[in-house]
Amino acid sequence: MNSRIDAIAAQRDLRAAQRRVVIAFGGNAAYPPNIKGLASEQISLMAQACEHLARIVQDGFKIVVTHGNGPVVGNILFRMARTANELPPMPMDVCVAHSQGGIGYMLQQTLANVLHEHGVDMEVGAIITQVEVDANDPGFANPTKPVGRFFSQEEAEKLTREQDWRFVEDSGRGYRRVVPSPQPKRIVELGAMEALLAADVIPITVGGGGIPVTRDAHGCYHGVSAVIDKDLTSAMLAVALGAQSLVMLTGVDRVALDFGKPTQRAMALMTAAEARRHHAEGQFPPGSMGPKIEAALHYLDGGGTEVIITSIECLHDALQGTAGTRIVP
Repeated sequence: MNSRIDAIAAQRDLRAAQRRVVIAFGGNAAYPPNIKGLASEQISLMAQACEHLARIVQDGFKIVVTHGNGPVVGNILFRMARTANELPPMPMDVCVAHSQGGIGYMLQQTLANVLHEHGVDMEVGAIITQVEVDANDPGFANPTKPVGRFFSQEEAEKLTREQDWRFVEDSGRGYRRVVPSPQPKRIVELGAMEALLAADVIPITVGGGGIPVTRDAHGCYHGVSAVIDKDLTSAMLAVALGAQSLVMLTGVDRVALDFGKPTQRAMALMTAAEARRHHAEGQFPPGSMGPKIEAALHYLDGGGTEVIITSIECLHDALQGTAGTRIVP
């Protein structure tokens, strides 16, 4: 009997060891709106999240971690606006790189420390990642991606005059800066990620959706002023790496239909066709679950196996098939 149990466990471990999983954290995971923004606060929150990552690493999953940067890059831009008379502001692509480096460093160190505490001898490596976009992408002519904090109308008008920023009013909560959000085309450092995975190193990559760059006629890259959607880039990454699962972490355990209504119901499983239909019916708003559903469909359309949308607390159970929302072809 014991030998049979051992054989089943070994088979399960082998399946896990062969299973690449791209795990996408939202920007608010380490920088929620209720903190002051201290590095110590962010590291404390990351440590809690990394406990859940450590658990699945111990199960044998090969993970790749991506993350958002919305609150952080917004603060970088705000600081530059406040000091523009004394220091020359950096362009948007450099600001995204700054946020990638800072968040990547803290996440890299925290995850390595948590793994060490659990007796897992494994390295973690953050990669400053460029993502190619099309210079003629229509997103450049129509900025729609909100970044950073909320401003009053007076503050927004002042920054528009002084910095030539564009703002939109956001559901009565104030004004937010909007920037172009072109579609990701190609991850430049994909080979580096494959090398890290082959060396049994956990990559942290495409932070904030990646640093947006275009390629000229000579094959050289140049940064552009934009922010790429993190979930879309994560979906493209999962396809490129042949990941068996794309996990998008959010603030709820499961995706719900009729969210916020008396008829609200959580979904444990959806097919891509069902998700597409519900999205077309307006079930997943642009400022909420919409971008995650769109990213899920990109991944599945590219040949992906399954998408899991859940909270960090349910991550382990979701990978075992007992929690979260699974979207399959």
